Amino acid sequence: MNFNKHSELEGLHAFLSASKYHWINYSDAKLEETFNNYLATERGTRLHNFAAEAIKLGRKQRGKDTLAIYINDAIGFRMTPEQPLFYSPNCFGTADAIAYSTTKKLLRIHDLKSGVTPASMNQLKVYDSLFCLEYGIRPKDISIVDRIYQLNEITEEEPEADEIEEIMAKIIHSDKIIESIKAGER
Repeated sequence: MNFNKHSELEGLHAFLSASKYHWINYSDAKLEETFNNYLATERGTRLHNFAAEAIKLGRKQRGKDTLAIYINDAIGFRMTPEQPLFYSPNCFGTADAIAYSTTKKLLRIHDLKSGVTPASMNQLKVYDSLFCLEYGIRPKDISIVDRIYQLNEITEEEPEADEIEEIMAKIIHSDKIIESIKAGER
């Protein structure tokens, strides 16, 4: 049998895919809800890409909506968008916007949320921890400001050094467990 070639589909995933077969049991309403969530995720990815490009280009935005405020603040604080933070192949992530001032000893991380589900500062605390681990900085030696931009509101927190140190310890501990499993020791 000569199978049809579909090179245009390489690397793509269909919404109604065989590997995510649960949709065959969905009602029309559940299918609609699930697809709308998928579209919202896609829109969020596009908004993040737009924001990152605007920040890189220093293109401030008009308006007082979440996206404009996020972009303008990131530009104003001279932040780097979409910065990967790495501890190990088991633990890394990408901060939406980050800046660190060596003179002020201030770490600033901002996160843009395009959905309606309430966000948690825990994600930003993990980024704080990854930053400290990657760059060998003790949380007690710096100040940290974390912000979440969502639904035209800004939530800001200055996490305590002890919180970040606990997460750093959890990352190190969890990474060791995963590595021991990979090595067949567990």
